Amino acid sequence: MARLARRTREIDISGIRKVFDLAGAMENPVNFSIGQPDFDVPEAVKEAAIEAIRGGFNKYTVTQGIAELRERVKRHCRTTRNWEPEEVFITAGVSGGLLLLTLALVDAGDEVIIPDPYFVSYKQLTKLVGAKPVFVDTYPDFRLTGERLEKAITRKSKLLFLNSPANPTGAVYGSEDLKEVAELCRKHHITVVSDEIYDAFSYDEPFVSITRHLEETVLLGGFSKSWGMTGWRLGYVCGAKDLLQEMLKLQQFSFVNAPSMVQKAGLAALDTDVSAHIADYKRRRDLVYEGLKEKFEITKPGGAFYVFPKIPKGTDQEFAERAIRRKCLVIPGSVFSERNTHFRLSYATSVEQIKRGVEILNSLV
Repeated sequence: MARLARRTREIDISGIRKVFDLAGAMENPVNFSIGQPDFDVPEAVKEAAIEAIRGGFNKYTVTQGIAELRERVKRHCRTTRNWEPEEVFITAGVSGGLLLLTLALVDAGDEVIIPDPYFVSYKQLTKLVGAKPVFVDTYPDFRLTGERLEKAITRKSKLLFLNSPANPTGAVYGSEDLKEVAELCRKHHITVVSDEIYDAFSYDEPFVSITRHLEETVLLGGFSKSWGMTGWRLGYVCGAKDLLQEMLKLQQFSFVNAPSMVQKAGLAALDTDVSAHIADYKRRRDLVYEGLKEKFEITKPGGAFYVFPKIPKGTDQEFAERAIRRKCLVIPGSVFSERNTHFRLSYATSVEQIKRGVEILNSLV
């Protein structure tokens, strides 16, 4: 047997994937488990990829991504955030960008601040590089305030992972909270990595990026959620040129480049309106929230396509197992948190499935 590196033993198998695999073995479950849009890639985006393939655009590109897409992403940042990054780097999905950023920014022994609940990769990538995850408890309202953040800061604090709209809670950070966070990070020389993959999914108020308050933010975005391109693996990182140059070196020896034809499709995606999908997901959000709020303690999510209800009794694992026995797949909250009191539900599924799933979950209380 191979002698495995210690770093691999520090990382857990994804709890989300365990339930995702289980869904494939069940007949007609209500699948609230996977964070993946249920709408297909827009036709114009598909055609752009097909045209690129047929036109022979199938070879390596430059490591940092084609110039047209990098410029188009810059324009997207100007239009949506009134912020122009110094440089743009095209990655193999936001996950690829997160890995490269963590390798480029964090040393063993550093402390990485992570609001809890959190997207699963933040904790695992921190452990991968030998750094220490420091969690900021944001329960029960899932807000990252200056007061909460300040308690976590030490002289070893190197980086803050920020995610708004958030997975798994659907929380959307307001401008005042972001301003407090920006001021603290500037004061303590903490790099902010803002994962804004769900930026289009802000339902009740316009999305606000921390770039409004912190020019030197490292911003991640991508195409998986807004345009349903999860399997196409296309994302981007925006930030300082010197940082992105270091990422370029790492990408040369790992991902090499994002898929060539998908980069061409990204150009078409940024010109494709998805507002109808966003409006549809807002209606689904309301359906889930209204359906569960009588039986569960639940903070109404402002964005993304998740809710994170509190379990009235018992542990998250026990509740998830009971739901799965009723063919309703949810994710235990401890996959995303140091607590075991909640569960995550993704409403990226049909209205019929949502109604059926809400009925099952209510019956378990």
